Amino acid sequence: MVAAVSKERQLKVAVPGIGDLSALWVRPATARWVLVLAHGAGAGMAHPFLAKLAVELAGVEIATLRYQFPYMEQRRRVPDAPPVLTSAVRAAVRTAGETAPDLPILAGGKSMGGRMTSQAAAEHPRELERVQGLVFFGFPLHPPGRPGTKRAEHLAQVKKPMLFLQGTRDQFADLNLLRPILANLGATATLHEIQTTDHSFHVLKSAGKTDAEVLRELAQSVRVWAETLSRSDSA
Repeated sequence: MVAAVSKERQLKVAVPGIGDLSALWVRPATARWVLVLAHGAGAGMAHPFLAKLAVELAGVEIATLRYQFPYMEQRRRVPDAPPVLTSAVRAAVRTAGETAPDLPILAGGKSMGGRMTSQAAAEHPRELERVQGLVFFGFPLHPPGRPGTKRAEHLAQVKKPMLFLQGTRDQFADLNLLRPILANLGATATLHEIQTTDHSFHVLKSAGKTDAEVLRELAQSVRVWAETLSRSDSA
């Protein structure tokens, strides 16, 4: 299926009051969904993890729109304030809707990018009305070595289905803290644990699988979950 992937295409995401941000668009010929995919705090949209993930997602019929946050576009090291980041999320979702009006929209991202997407959904639900679900590739519940749950408080205000893809060695999310939070959210939240992987989804050799196989598992997990949303909409 990967052979059917179109070439990566450059787009612009127009953010009111901020300007244009660079974006990368990948759409397989048989696309059934589009995932608006934000990067993490320390690396931009072209990071190898996201580039490889986009290929795997295309292989399971999911188009992707990856985009830069303003600080990364301007080659600054410190992330923008949350209101700026969530403005970029909202603009990227609008761009995805305009680029692929025929596809249902999913939104999320790696680490901070996923968290800013859920904050945008909690604070600006009308602007993300077309988004059918949120996907987190390593939700950053707390900084390493400083366990806490404050970063998850806004999730109760998110009215969209959410998929949490979490490594069992992720130092940014103690699963003993995350599991009960998601359990309290009920059917809205789905947790898929990736055994022995860290926050970057690197896997231990003892797990008997490779990083490439983990990427495939991530993509396939999104596809299976997206199918459940499609069935719910058609019911």
